[in-house]
Amino acid sequence: MSRDFDVVIVGAGAVGATMAALLLARKQVSAGRIAIVSAGVPAATAMAATDFDLRVFALSRASQRLLSLCGIWQLLPPQRMLAYERMCVWDAQGAPQGAGSLTFDCAEIGEANLGFIVEGRALLRGCAQAASAAGAVSIEATVQQIEVNAAEVQVRLDDGRELNGRLLIAADGTASKTRELLGIGAAGHAYHQDALVAHVRTGHAHRNTAWQRFLPTGPLAFLPLPDGRSSIVWSVPREEAGRLRALDAAQFGAALQEASGDALGGIGLTTPVASFPLHLQYALEYARPRAVLLGDAAHAVHPLAGQGLNLGLLDCASLAEVLAETPDPAALGDYRQLRRYERRRKSENLLAAAAMDGLERLFSHSSAGVARLRMAGLDAIGKMPYVRRRLAQRALGLIGDVPDFLRGES
Repeated sequence: MSRDFDVVIVGAGAVGATMAALLLARKQVSAGRIAIVSAGVPAATAMAATDFDLRVFALSRASQRLLSLCGIWQLLPPQRMLAYERMCVWDAQGAPQGAGSLTFDCAEIGEANLGFIVEGRALLRGCAQAASAAGAVSIEATVQQIEVNAAEVQVRLDDGRELNGRLLIAADGTASKTRELLGIGAAGHAYHQDALVAHVRTGHAHRNTAWQRFLPTGPLAFLPLPDGRSSIVWSVPREEAGRLRALDAAQFGAALQEASGDALGGIGLTTPVASFPLHLQYALEYARPRAVLLGDAAHAVHPLAGQGLNLGLLDCASLAEVLAETPDPAALGDYRQLRRYERRRKSENLLAAAAMDGLERLFSHSSAGVARLRMAGLDAIGKMPYVRRRLAQRALGLIGDVPDFLRGES
């Protein structure tokens, strides 16, 4: 049994579902003509009346506008998100809002906030609901084989069904099977670090501020949550991660308070501690005839700046903009068109990956001379309002390679 579609998306996560919702919202593809293939409905999309999901995302202004256009933003529960207004980063040898620190404030750039901290479960649910409501067809299966010819791409599923489409979009994560079946290689390296994630209550209020201290072992971030708690992302060497996870709640809180330099006072752990390995990865190609990669299937960066999902959502926006240049449905999957997307996004994503990798290496260097240079650099940037403003605008997606339809409030 086979079914025909214009677009087949593999991966039902935030990037895959947003891509489907975006093409449907912009009427680039008709309802019922997009299939989203995944092994199953992600457990995180089933909202539960429990604690905050341990996964949270920092979303930029460009991401907010994209999700609003897709009808996703309107579905996010206000109690599961927080607009943060400031960000303070400081060196391990410095002090927050003192020597060796850098603070960004939304008031300095004339914005209402610097972005939103959004619960992962709520975001995935909103993305899935919006895509379904717009007319995307969900198919529960795994991809076993891909064949491409001049007219279409044929996807064979593990249950024997076949899907035919003009364009195949791989959005199935860092271990993308679709990328592998397309014969696209990937490169990168492991950081030999794990990121510990948990939610904590701090002695001092977070003040709608994201706090990040750069330690020689890796960065420690506190992301503000709407209930007054903070979500931590603590990057440490793998052996140290194992030791920390074995601590009881009181011991872990004490270790976290020490690592933060007591910036937020006493710390109490309110959830279990989870972890995930960190690595840099990038696909050697983003496009093949009638096939293209998005999000983590194309690139994975260090989470120290919280840009991973924002980069993936900009992939979606850029692909939609490139596809709109030739509105004829028969042109979907044209390799020349997909190569334009590849050239545009690959350079941007590699630049972001290199920047994150460079920062991680710079701040993990423990020599006294390098530490003095880091602190001097942070102090210098702190005294240059124009530079601070441009950095904040870049992180928000207000400047840089941002599709035209995301530059306004519409």
